[in-house]
Parts: sequence; C-alpha cells; structure tokens
Amino acid sequence: MKKLVFALAIMALATTALAQSEESAKNGFGAKLTESNFHLGVDLQTKYVWRGMEMMQSNSAPVIFPGINYQYEGLYVYALGGYAINGQYAEVDLGISYTWKWLTVGLNDYYYPTLNGPRDRYFDFNKNTTGHWLEAAVTIAPEKIPAYLTVSNFFYGADKTLDGKQAYSTYVELGTYYDFLESNRLSLTLGAACNKSCYTGYESGFGICNVELKYTYTVAFKNGWSLPLNVAYIINPVMEKSFVNFSTSFAF
Repeated sequence: MKKLVFALAIMALATTALAQSEESAKNGFGAKLTESNFHLGVDLQTKYVWRGMEMMQSNSAPVIFPGINYQYEGLYVYALGGYAINGQYAEVDLGISYTWKWLTVGLNDYYYPTLNGPRDRYFDFNKNTTGHWLEAAVTIAPEKIPAYLTVSNFFYGADKTLDGKQAYSTYVELGTYYDFLESNRLSLTLGAACNKSCYTGYESGFGICNVELKYTYTVAFKNGWSLPLNVAYIINPVMEKSFVNFSTSFAF
C-alpha cells in the first residue's frame, strides 16, 4: 500500500512539474508559448464554379485551394491559392474582414497569375493595367435566423466593361440552410448580378446568375476531427448553364 501511495505521489509531482514547465516555456523571442491563432486548410472542387460563374471554361480540371488564415476574436485575415491539377488555372487571393455580432465587413483582392510566362505583374496596381480585382463586401447574418445576405462590389482593378471603363460589378447573395443531426446540412443559395458585370459577361444588367442547392455530409472521426463532403446542383440562368459539383475541405 505504501509503495502504491509513493508511486502515485511521484506521478503527481511529475505531472505538476510538466505542467509548470509547459506554462513557463518560451519561444525563441522570449515570449510565453500560447495557442496559435493561425490555421491551415486545403479545399478541393471537381468543377470550379464561383457565384454561378464557370471559372475554367476550357481545359477544365479539378482545382485545389491551399490556404492559411489568422483569426482573433472578430478579425479574420487569409491568403488563398487556387491551382488546377492540369496547370491551366491559377489564382491568388488575399482578404481581411471583421465580424461584430451579425455584421461582417471585408476587403478582398483576387489575382490571376499568368500560366506560362517567366515573369508576372503582381505589383502592378495601375487602374488601367492591373490584374488585381479589389472587392468590398458586407454580410448580414442574424444570430437566431438561419439565413444571410451578402452584397459585394468590385470597386477597383481589372473589372472592366467592354469599352474599358470600370464596371463596378455588384453581386447580391441570399442564403439559407436546414441543419440535421451529426452536422449534416441542406443549404440553398440565390445570387444575382445587379448591373452589367463580370457575372453577365458585361452584356446584360440585372439577372439571377447563381441558384445552388447543396447537401453537406460530415464524416466525424474519433479524434474529434471532421471532414465535410459537399455535392451541389448549380444553375446559372443568365448563362443558361448547370453543374453538379463535388467539394470538400480539410481544415487544421
């Protein structure tokens, strides 16, 4: 009995010492080690469809989206890439947003690198020649209502009308969802272009460009990690196109 008590005492002392050691541990800059607010993720889409637009209209292939983000309270900052597995598409996105209760305000920068040239023009921000698309977005998502409304506008960059003027492409999206057990969800999205914009090929004004019905099945693992599997049926009435798309997200 005394041996058992002695062993338990040694274990308790070791556990306490380890906890104190972890609490007092510091990094190379002398700061106390804390939980990281940085997160990694990789998304996969079999068909890259964004806001009803077919982003790869020729030589289409699945697209992989590696990303990193920083989250602190309501602040969200991210960097996201998009790369087709056949090398025929590339995208680099940066963004920052802040959420306060039911309101989110954000700025996004979308950039599409050249695919074959040894040099690119990433640091060209001239309004007439830049390849960047700068966007402002506002989302309203009531806390007790399963719905959201997003309004976004490309206010600067490569978003140009057919005669070379700034198009100010504006997109409005209304969405809702119905949750099931085990984090499974059925969601419905309705998106519209508000003017002659990139969503309508700069040829027509207001039009419904995105109708999406998506089901998410979440695979839960014993270690607490989960993997969402999504299949969406998408219709773009403006372009008279439809898609069935599979996507998934790996978050760390």
